Amino acid sequence: MNKSLKVILGDIEINRDLKLLLTIGGLYALSTFLSNTFVNIYLWKQSGEFIDIAQYNLFVYIMQPLTFILAGRIAKRVDRVIVLRLGVTFLSLFYMTVLIVGENAATYNMLLGALLGIGFGFYWLAFNVLTFEVTEPDTRDFFNGFLGLMQSFGGMVGPILAGFIISRLDNFQGYTIIFSISFGLFILAVICTMFLQRRSAEGTFAFMRIIKERKHNQDWKRILNAHTFQGLREGIFVFVISVWVFITTQSEFALGTFNLVFSGFSLVFYFVATKIIKPKMRKWAIFAGGLSLYFSIFLLLFHMNYTTLLIYGAIIGLSYPIFTVPYVSMTYDVIGKGWKAGEMRIEYIVVRELFLNIGRVSSIAIFLLAVSLFDPETIIPYLMAVVGAGHLVVYFFVKDITLHGLHAEQETIEAKQEIADQENR
Repeated sequence: MNKSLKVILGDIEINRDLKLLLTIGGLYALSTFLSNTFVNIYLWKQSGEFIDIAQYNLFVYIMQPLTFILAGRIAKRVDRVIVLRLGVTFLSLFYMTVLIVGENAATYNMLLGALLGIGFGFYWLAFNVLTFEVTEPDTRDFFNGFLGLMQSFGGMVGPILAGFIISRLDNFQGYTIIFSISFGLFILAVICTMFLQRRSAEGTFAFMRIIKERKHNQDWKRILNAHTFQGLREGIFVFVISVWVFITTQSEFALGTFNLVFSGFSLVFYFVATKIIKPKMRKWAIFAGGLSLYFSIFLLLFHMNYTTLLIYGAIIGLSYPIFTVPYVSMTYDVIGKGWKAGEMRIEYIVVRELFLNIGRVSSIAIFLLAVSLFDPETIIPYLMAVVGAGHLVVYFFVKDITLHGLHAEQETIEAKQEIADQENR
C-alpha cells in the first residue's frame, strides 16, 4: 500500500477483490446517479401524475425481491460473477427500452419498473454476497464507509452533469445522452467483474429455513424488522423529494444542484463516520442519524421553497452516513453470527432484501391508496410525516441486538474459514 493510501485508510490492509468490488460499486453509483435521478422527472414531464411515478417505483420494488430469490438460487449453482452480469444486462435493457419508447415512457411505466427491479435484484444479490465474503469485522466499517464516499462522489458528479446536459438540449435529447453514458459505465463494471476471483457456493437454497430462523435468533428477527421500517421511509421518499424539487424550480439543473449539496455533505460525513464511529458507538449513531433524518422532514412540511429544499439536502447528507455506516455493519455482523452463516450467507442476504422491500412496497401501496382518495398536495405531507419516521424506528429494534446466539461462535469460525478458503489472499 502506498503512503498516500495509507494516510487515507490507516492501518487497514485491503486485498485485490475488495478493491475491485469498490471499483464496481463506484461505477454503478456514478451510472445510476447520472440517470436514475431523472427517470422520475422524465415520467413526470410526460404524464404529470404522481400515480404513474408511484406505479413505476412499485414495480421496481416488487420485482427486486422476487429477482433476489431467483438470483439466490442461481448463485448456489453458478459463479457470482454470472449473477452480476445478469444484473448489468437487465439494467442495460432498461436503458435501451427507455430510449426506444422515448416520449411514450410514461405509458410503459410498469414495464420499465419491472426491468429496473430485475436488474437491481441480480446486481445487488451478487454485490451484497461478495461484500459479505470479501470483508471481515475489521474491514467492514471501512468498506461500507469508503463505498459511501464513492456513492457520494457519484451523487455529486452524476446529477449535476446530467442536469446541465438536459437543460442545454431540447426535445429530450439530453436524456438520450445520459442514458447512453450510463450504459457505457455498466460495460466498464462488467469488465471489472472479469478480474474478480471466481466464487461458487454449494448446497441447496434454503430460503424458507432462513425466514423461519427468526423464531430461533432474536437478533435476526430484530434486524429484519428494522429493515422493514427502513423500507417504509425509502418507498415514497425515493421519488417524492426529486419531483418536489423539480415542481418548485422547473429545472433539471436545480435538481442536479440539490443532489450536489446532498452528496457533498455525504462525501464529508461518510469519511468522518468511517473514522470516528467504532463498534461500541454504533447504536447511538443509528439513533442520532435516524432522529436527524426524521426531524429534517418538517422543514419541508411547514415551509417549502428551493432554499429549504437545499437545507434539507444538506441535513440528510450528513445524517445518512451517521446512520448507514454502523447500521449496515451491524447487519452483516448479525448475519455473520447467525446459524450456518457461511453456508447460508446467500439466503440471509435474500431474506434481508425481502423484508426491506416489504417496507418499500407497503409504503408505495399506502401512497397510491391515499392519492386516489384525497388531493395529492393535501395528503402527501401527512404521509411524509408518518412513513418518514422509519429510520428513527430502526433504532428501537437494533438497540436490543446482542450479537450473541446459540450458534454464534462456532458458525462464525466456520464462516470465516469458508471465506478465507475461497479468497486468494
